[in-house]
Amino acid sequence: MFNSIFDIKNTTEFEEKALAIFHYQLEHNEVYGRYCKLLGKTDPQSINEIPFLPISFFKSHRVLIHNLEPQVTFTSSGTTGMTTSQHHVHDLSVYNQSLDQSFEWTYGNHKDYAVLALLPHYLERSGSSLVYMAQRWIEKSNHPSSGFYLNNIEELATVLKELKKNNQKVLLIGVTFALLQLAEQFPQELPQTIIIETGGMKGMRKEIIKEELHGILNNAFAKASIQSEYGMTELLSQAYARDGIHFNTPQWMKVLTRDTNDPLSLLDSSKTGGLNIIDLANYNSCSFIATQDLGKVMLDGTFQVLGRFDQSDIRGCNLMAVE
Repeated sequence: MFNSIFDIKNTTEFEEKALAIFHYQLEHNEVYGRYCKLLGKTDPQSINEIPFLPISFFKSHRVLIHNLEPQVTFTSSGTTGMTTSQHHVHDLSVYNQSLDQSFEWTYGNHKDYAVLALLPHYLERSGSSLVYMAQRWIEKSNHPSSGFYLNNIEELATVLKELKKNNQKVLLIGVTFALLQLAEQFPQELPQTIIIETGGMKGMRKEIIKEELHGILNNAFAKASIQSEYGMTELLSQAYARDGIHFNTPQWMKVLTRDTNDPLSLLDSSKTGGLNIIDLANYNSCSFIATQDLGKVMLDGTFQVLGRFDQSDIRGCNLMAVE
């Protein structure tokens, strides 16, 4: 219905599509519709007036357009006994298109790369949207060395050496704690290699700030480009930071910041607040999500991730540092 979102060319088109999707979800998404009506916000005149659904609703409710059935359900990672988010995806082809276009916009042709995925913990459970994304990249790269690595760090290091000998462009996507393990055990020069960290210590290590992480990776993997990916179970789109800090969004995604003490109020550019995500690819679910991440949006539309709300504290009185 809304596949034209992938052809958005400017902010006017984005706002028109966003408002159309808002009214569609207001009427056809029971959870989001009830939320907007309880707030008394059912007729926004701009995207700045659209209500954002707290991301915690994906843990407690079935967030999906009524009468639709999921083709797949992605689940968030969590410790034993923790309630996890469930993102019911009606049409995987929408996710595929989002993945493909954002990759090509950021990195070019998949076939130019050997894609290596270092995602322990994610691979050890089912329902990971990150694993699905990496699998998509691996398949589309069609390189014989492309593939997943669970805990076989030494094998991965050997593959990286061979690819360097062959002057092959490499894209290595990995979870933070595993990339640190690789850096400590097998440092090496990696020209023509892009390393994308996706965050996450998963209780394996002490959390460190992103600047420290990138410093360690830069020292261990000289000549590699250390970059970052921002995504989550509840979204069908991702943002990428080529410099590791400032994330760029595809044309169907936009990030805003809200006041941590007044979650219905938005902040001006460059002020730190809670991150609100508009993901128009989520039109069969909810496209307007208030995350538990803290950050700021710059004047050029890029954004930074600076921290996280403690648990589900929407007011953000207690904060904890994250990678």
